[in-house]
Amino acid sequence: MKKQPDFIRVRNISKHFGDFVAVDNIDLDIGQGELFSILGGSGCGKTTLLRMLAGFETPTNGTIEIDGVDITNLPPYERPVNMMFQSYAIFPHMDVEKNIAYGLVKDGVDKAEIAERVDAAIRLVKLDRFRRRKPDQLSGGQRQRVALARALIKRPKVLLLDEPLAALDKKLREYTQFELMNIQDNLGITFVVVTHDQEEAMTLSSRIAVMEEGRFLQVGEPKEIYEYPNSRFVADFIGTINTFEGTVKAVNGETIMISCDDVPIPVKARSGDRVTVGQSVCIALRPEKIFLSVEKPEDAEAMSMPAVVDDLGYLGNRSLYRIRLANDRIIQVSRQNQRRSAKRFVEWGDSVWVSWQPDSTVVIVGKD
Repeated sequence: MKKQPDFIRVRNISKHFGDFVAVDNIDLDIGQGELFSILGGSGCGKTTLLRMLAGFETPTNGTIEIDGVDITNLPPYERPVNMMFQSYAIFPHMDVEKNIAYGLVKDGVDKAEIAERVDAAIRLVKLDRFRRRKPDQLSGGQRQRVALARALIKRPKVLLLDEPLAALDKKLREYTQFELMNIQDNLGITFVVVTHDQEEAMTLSSRIAVMEEGRFLQVGEPKEIYEYPNSRFVADFIGTINTFEGTVKAVNGETIMISCDDVPIPVKARSGDRVTVGQSVCIALRPEKIFLSVEKPEDAEAMSMPAVVDDLGYLGNRSLYRIRLANDRIIQVSRQNQRRSAKRFVEWGDSVWVSWQPDSTVVIVGKD
């Protein structure tokens, strides 16, 4: 998707509640038709930012533009946005059709047009067989789709979604993620999603902003955020990772050698950041980038060392291992279960070799 950065423009936005700074001087561009996620833990400021976009909170300072229009001081009903709340907030006494039509009825839209748009919205979210049912006769996923259709029927330029899938079970959440992506792609509406779920953000988004203590720590595409985190916090927050503190011992172009107290051998890595001998860095390794073998690997380029299986867990499609290195440091390793077998690859207490490629080592310089 080609990004059009001027569609939503947030400049120097802050929100203070007394002495507490919920959102701290944020700049953000979101392109038209993007599915953009704001990802962070509880209390990081993500919902406050979403509510400022919707007009439910007034910024302490800064400006918000949508499609070239300054909406900073406009009330919610005058903004070209709609918001889908975490609770869905659908009316229990109305059936599916009436819930979806509610906004158009309030706006005084012609009845024939309402009927046409409601019918199209119901077909879009695949609820045609349930149009006469009330919310207590629907599943969680069906209620979520009613709320989505009601938010979309007014044809907003921007749809804001606050933890839209939090109430769904794992399987339904995974299915609905793809449904949401398909609907967004078909309509071309800009979606801004707030979530604390890393997997949800990675699956849904064209880009992600990782937020902590009212600030954006990193903004980028999901693969960029995952493979090239710019700080210890982002590396640790997105997925599972092993981190080690170290000191640069040698530099040869982009290839560096790092000494880590928690790793028995010097670690070779590649880094685009400029580093100097003696500089303190953090290295990080994703569990799936580390390989387990019973025999010592023959690849001379790989970082290889003997270890012992301390613990393991079988998750069906993959297994997780807690591996104890020679200096007693525990690292996590994941391995895809590619063959159908009831026999484990290794057992508790087995001696193994762990290895990884220098390109798999993330080097984090000078950021907490």
